[in-house]
Amino acid sequence: MAGMRMAAPLLALKQGYGPLAVGFLLALFSLTQVFLALPAGRYADRHGLRRPVRVAVAFSFAGACLAAAFPRYEVLCLAALCMGGATGAASIALQRHVGRAARDATELKQVFSWLSIGPAVSNFFGPVVAGLLIDNAGVWMGGAIADVNGFCAAFVFLAMLPWASWYFIHNTKELPPVEVAAHTKAAPAWHLLREPTMRRLLMVNWLLSSCWDVHTFVVPVLGHERGFSASVIGAILGAFAIAAACVRVLMPLLAAHLREWVVVTTAMVLTALLFAVYPAMHSPWAMGACSVCLGLALGTVQPMIMSTLHQITPHAQHGQALGLRLMSINFSSVIMPVIFGTAGLVVGVSVVFWTVGAAVGLGANIAWRLRP
Repeated sequence: MAGMRMAAPLLALKQGYGPLAVGFLLALFSLTQVFLALPAGRYADRHGLRRPVRVAVAFSFAGACLAAAFPRYEVLCLAALCMGGATGAASIALQRHVGRAARDATELKQVFSWLSIGPAVSNFFGPVVAGLLIDNAGVWMGGAIADVNGFCAAFVFLAMLPWASWYFIHNTKELPPVEVAAHTKAAPAWHLLREPTMRRLLMVNWLLSSCWDVHTFVVPVLGHERGFSASVIGAILGAFAIAAACVRVLMPLLAAHLREWVVVTTAMVLTALLFAVYPAMHSPWAMGACSVCLGLALGTVQPMIMSTLHQITPHAQHGQALGLRLMSINFSSVIMPVIFGTAGLVVGVSVVFWTVGAAVGLGANIAWRLRP
């Protein structure tokens, strides 16, 4: 999905679509997850890991194949819906499985730090390889740099990655189901919102997720405006992912000394400062340096959020809690890119960076209140 989120907007821009259309396209990666998150969580609570992932692999493969066969804006929108929903369902099943496998709070931080390395690596691998294929595959076929054949080659490559995921997971041993008393009626997921800590956690997660969204949206638009190639844009996004992966490799080693609320609060303050200066960086190297610093800050967040979530949620509702979290951040991801695109047309994409940065800085106080 990371590669598709970079390649599809670039193809739309190349075909003459503006920031608003690109924002709408990016929003569709999250739209399916808004409606499927809670059902996917309940499905994972009932069926465990492998069955939800198998379904997700089929849909993400279909979405990428559609984009390769019919590289038009309308089909890219359909591919975004398929791949976004599939990735969300798979992530819920994976996170639920890993959270249940942990035995205490320290192990929760360790296992979620290890698990979060996967998305960080994919956020490098997908955009960078897709960018290289976009720039070069068309030339290999006798065409031009970044022609439609280059984009189709990138989409074909991305279609193969879900099957690699299934190869690594198909023999994983399922954990025993959570025993629930027969007379006990399962509480709706919405009841989890009665807990103030859960509400604060979701708000913090939403703010920080918006930072990922704005970075994913603004970097291709800024790079296109400044004449950067697809490879350079992919490398800037890849630098962010490498930094996030590096910090997540270190976190399991330090898990016993980390406090979730301290890490998240610090990340929010640093992100606000970086968003203030990012639009002033005009060279690829300067943008890459900001991208690295931002990756180091935001890379620390997900393991801490997931650890806190599992500590405050009943075991029988872990899947639903993960679905509620995914639904909340993806509802934002549906709305925000459209707002970003509209704002980019009206006031410029730099203002988008500054506005989101200010909101995250103000939200650091909410993260501070997550302390026990």
